[in-house]
Amino acid sequence: MPWDRDQMAARAAEELEDGMYVNLGIGIPTLVANFVGDKDITLQSENGMLGMGPFPFEGEEDPDLINAGKQTITELSRTAYFDSATSFAMIRGGKIAAAILGAMEVDEKGDLANWMIPGKLVKGMGGAMDLVAGVGRVIVVMDHTNKHGDSKVLKECTLPLTGKGVVDRIITNLGVLDVVDGGLKIVELAEGVSTEEMRAATEATIVS
Repeated sequence: MPWDRDQMAARAAEELEDGMYVNLGIGIPTLVANFVGDKDITLQSENGMLGMGPFPFEGEEDPDLINAGKQTITELSRTAYFDSATSFAMIRGGKIAAAILGAMEVDEKGDLANWMIPGKLVKGMGGAMDLVAGVGRVIVVMDHTNKHGDSKVLKECTLPLTGKGVVDRIITNLGVLDVVDGGLKIVELAEGVSTEEMRAATEATIVS
């Protein structure tokens, strides 16, 4: 069976190592905070928070504590708060080791499109363009296909790009892919998903 959202987030959390400063994008990536466990990971949010905890239990929400996706979160004993200018100085200055982001499209060259939703009014690009330019490693977590069954892992992105050649690893409900010379390499398959199913759902070139 393909991974569900929590399983994708848990798999993404396995990419994190002690001592890392990590930014989580909106959507599935925010769930990664629930799977960090005992790792010494510091989560950064571009709206001005360093040291995010997991989502609160029902009834314990604090409306003043939100992440960049406007979801209520919890703080830790070491949490620090600051303005957006300081937050983006951290990002642009290369202080964040990794970003885990969602995407509408990713292609075989590592290009990323994740800020414009087709047919919907978008109020702004958010911080993703700064993130993909400033962090050390970019991991995309998303469903492998859209609601129509079309691949979101493409030969070439069709939507406006967030960044060119910025994606290192792609984690979908079908498995894990790395961006390599000539296309994408299968690193891991979700339990019960075959190589043939992965290839059939992927428009991009998969190299052996």
